[in-house]
This record gives sequence, structure tokens and C-alpha cells, in this order.
Amino acid sequence: MLIFVLYNESMFTVPIENCSDYIGKQTGESDWFQINQVRINQFADVTGDQQFIHIDSEKATPLFGATIAHGFLTLSLLSKLTKRSSLVPEGVQMAFNYGLDRVRFINPVLVDSFVKATTRLISFREKEPGNWLFKNEVTMQIKGQEKPAFVADTLTLFVLG
Repeated sequence: MLIFVLYNESMFTVPIENCSDYIGKQTGESDWFQINQVRINQFADVTGDQQFIHIDSEKATPLFGATIAHGFLTLSLLSKLTKRSSLVPEGVQMAFNYGLDRVRFINPVLVDSFVKATTRLISFREKEPGNWLFKNEVTMQIKGQEKPAFVADTLTLFVLG
């Protein structure tokens, strides 16, 4: 399923002919964002994933020291956290979440941790005239931790006007 996303001028925009200058480079990072227990519980309710490591502090503490965020909760935050860290070609009329090529969950995110996303452009290509598919490597860092929460290769389809 494709998800429609509107882009605005506060985004990091570059002419399509200059996008290749950014391949392999970090294009930005988000602000820190705290994942609290309320958000974890709401995600558990919405998804039906009520596993104790997410919602029961007493049972989770011996294993992790506290409850942990769902991996898919952290992944779902990419829409919010990459808004200003991803390169966007100039002239975009609309953009679609095209999916993921790869995701690796590396380190659990403890309740009340702060996370941020850093984005690196991997590649882009014209799928058909005016439609450009961008692949980014997004790393979700955890404040105070060496290992990231995850690394994901995200795909975005940009429609240029």
C-alpha cells in the first residue's frame, strides 16, 4: 500500500540533477524524541501486541531493566523523524512511502529513552518519467547507547511536477 505524503519548502530540497552528489552521505538527522510508557501502551492497544516486555514493568525489569518499546513502534516513528532529515528532489508534487528493503533491530529501546533518526542517501533512479525512487539508510540512534535501535533501508517514490 502506498501512503501519500506532502512535502513543504522547509524540507532539504535539491535539484534532481544534483542528487547524485549526496549518494553515500548523511543528509540529516532528526531532533531527539522520547518514547514513554503511554506511547508504548497505546501502540500495544492498537496492534494487540500485549507482550509483557512492553507493558508490565515488574516482569520486564529483570530481563531489560525496564519495559521496552515494540520494534515496530520505533519503526513507525520514521515518518515523523525523517521529515527533515531526508533529501527531497526539487519540484516534488507528492511522495509515497514505497516500503522497506531491509530492517535490522539491533538494540531494544527502554521506556523513556530518547531516539533520533539519521538518514544517508544510498541510491535513486527514475522508475518512469517524472517518478524517482530514492533509497535511504536510516539509523535510529538511542541517546547514551553505542548500538542503534535499528538500521533500515527505506524507499520513497517522488513524483515531480
